[in-house]
Amino acid sequence: MRPAAPSTWPCAGGGSGESIPPRLRLGWPSRSPPRRAFLSDLRRRGGRTSCVDRRAFLLGAASLALAPRALAGTRLRPLALVTADLEARLVAVDLATGRVHRYLPTEPKPRSIESVGDTAVVAHSELGVVTLVRAATLTVTHVLHGFGEPRYTAGHPDGRHAFVTDAARGEVVAVDVLRGRVVGRADVGARARHVTIDPTGRRLWIALGSKAAEVAIVDVTRPTRPRLVRLLRPPFLAHDVAWAPDGRTVWVSSGDRNTLALYRARTLEVVARSPADWPPQHVTFRGARAYVTSGWTGSLRVYGSDGRSLRRTIVPVGSYNVQQADGWVVTPGLGTGSLCILDRGGRLLHRERIARSSHDACIVHVR
Repeated sequence: MRPAAPSTWPCAGGGSGESIPPRLRLGWPSRSPPRRAFLSDLRRRGGRTSCVDRRAFLLGAASLALAPRALAGTRLRPLALVTADLEARLVAVDLATGRVHRYLPTEPKPRSIESVGDTAVVAHSELGVVTLVRAATLTVTHVLHGFGEPRYTAGHPDGRHAFVTDAARGEVVAVDVLRGRVVGRADVGARARHVTIDPTGRRLWIALGSKAAEVAIVDVTRPTRPRLVRLLRPPFLAHDVAWAPDGRTVWVSSGDRNTLALYRARTLEVVARSPADWPPQHVTFRGARAYVTSGWTGSLRVYGSDGRSLRRTIVPVGSYNVQQADGWVVTPGLGTGSLCILDRGGRLLHRERIARSSHDACIVHVR
């Protein structure tokens, strides 16, 4: 018999009105989810050169200044950077082996984390603080105050601007992650939470709550001046929002039923409804594939761009958030401290316990 989902069920955001189920507080789930629920130097020394082509030298220096990351790409390796919510630190995990690479102390209660260019943006919702981490060296560069309840982050394609939702103030906050400062704000509606940005960096969709009656659409053509354009009422109470990489559709997951809605971005009409596991669900993309987790069910589904379910993988109950990069898909475990690493086809490669509770994860590139 399917147990009734509590009215204050945990989701990837935690926060007010949410709790961790008693059977998850002690670590790994004590039993599998109900059967019914199971329907991403040169070291050699040589002589000094006696003649230098100055023009070529200057052109080469300019290239280094303009594209340092392209050159550094061969020296960086992808790691999962996971919040250890109860231990005031992040955990860097080797994706190939599932082993802990190192720990990075932070302010207490890190909750959500998102890659924005070469920076990881960490929101400490209960403290009203945002931490910026330089991904390549795993060092904290800035700690930003002045938030009410920072929840989730979307990164602009320019790799410089981040948009952080503030649930307590009903705002979206623009942050320059390179300078480490707030550069703009806009009122969007109470309980601003999950957020996604279109591939061109012009529009945000923001779910106003964990069971949101409305989704805010925000113009960020000028990243430092976000502007509310309109409110959209989804066909159910929404939870997560995710813009597809091709820019044609926006996926909206549910906070109150087993379904997903696919919107045509241009016309704002629902073009498909897809069955899903128990709410709330969370979504990330790699190309034409969508990866959707249901933490209450303990599952990760792979969907085609048309909303057709292609594969279903069992993960620990409490695996809510999901992110992908470089062909890896990661989902951490709220209340279990687990981290599941899957391949692009949705096949489980590693499942490790890395903390007492792992709320969110992203993939970064580290030296």
